[in-house]
Amino acid sequence: MYLSWLELTDIRCYETLRFEPDDGINVLVGDNGAGKTSILEAVAYLGLLKSFRGTPDIAMIRTASERAVIRGEFTIPSGTIKVEVELANPGRRRVLVNGKRPQRNRDVMAQIPIVAFQPDDLDLVKRGPGLRREYLDDLAAQLWPQAGADQQDYERAVRQRNSLLKQEGRGADSITLDVWDERVAVAGSAVFSHRVRVLGDLDAALGEAYRLVGEHGSLTWKYETNWGATVDQGGGAERLREELFERRRRDMDQRVTSGGPHRDDPALVVDGRPARSMASQGEQRTVALALRVAAYRLLRTHRPTTPILLLDDVFSELDPAHAHGVMSLLGDGQVLVTTAREDEVPKTGRRWNVDGRRVR
Repeated sequence: MYLSWLELTDIRCYETLRFEPDDGINVLVGDNGAGKTSILEAVAYLGLLKSFRGTPDIAMIRTASERAVIRGEFTIPSGTIKVEVELANPGRRRVLVNGKRPQRNRDVMAQIPIVAFQPDDLDLVKRGPGLRREYLDDLAAQLWPQAGADQQDYERAVRQRNSLLKQEGRGADSITLDVWDERVAVAGSAVFSHRVRVLGDLDAALGEAYRLVGEHGSLTWKYETNWGATVDQGGGAERLREELFERRRRDMDQRVTSGGPHRDDPALVVDGRPARSMASQGEQRTVALALRVAAYRLLRTHRPTTPILLLDDVFSELDPAHAHGVMSLLGDGQVLVTTAREDEVPKTGRRWNVDGRRVR
């Protein structure tokens, strides 16, 4: 799979832009602030339906504009997929796939596999567990469409249960809570199962990626829950249902759902040490890079089409050995790389000059 063309209207610094990348390696060269990252962000948005910078949609709309549009067409073995996203300020986002609204936004992720790496991916390692849960859930949704549906069901059930607890506290109706407990338990056990499956598939790929990008030693996961489930023994709906019932009085007092996969902690471990607190800055950077490389290789192995890889200013932080290690893993798919200095990228490709208004 590859992106055939991209069109932007009032996105970030671009009033309009038409970009037709090569189906191989594309090197976007420009000064800091020239708009290179904005192009990668737009490409990623078409597949992930969110900014890989973690910013809200409104931040992507060009200053003084009320709406913005991202359009792109992807070529796949069976034909083409055209995705159009309209962002509004104020207003709701509109998404079209081949001219029709997708039934679920997660279906777009399943059709268009994209892996993006940027310097801020260090947060995956350094910050709390939320980003690591999101990493596993996004990868699961890209691998198996049902995983995305289960995630949405779980998020909706937890949100409704929390709403009831917030409004009623100790006065919450037990029969209504039983209904939401059941929905949380069924969807939550499915989300946990998808994460366990991803962890199993990632196991070998992550260790290999960590070594190939230049580090020695081991990189593994230590997945902890607060509701009695374990990666080895699993955690079905009955286990989560029991935990929700046991925590009910506490949840009524705190007015929030305190147990379940939304509170799990997927921790990373380097040579037996917690990567978040005891790894060096260099090790943490390599761990973050290994996570993205492993996701790319996993998608390439399990999906019928090779994912698009976006590398945003990655090589400025890597020494030559690490840089060559990354490029050795890429394969034959489409890659978009941004850099301020072309000589930092250890592999040749089609060069594009970016100046904030156009790409040529």
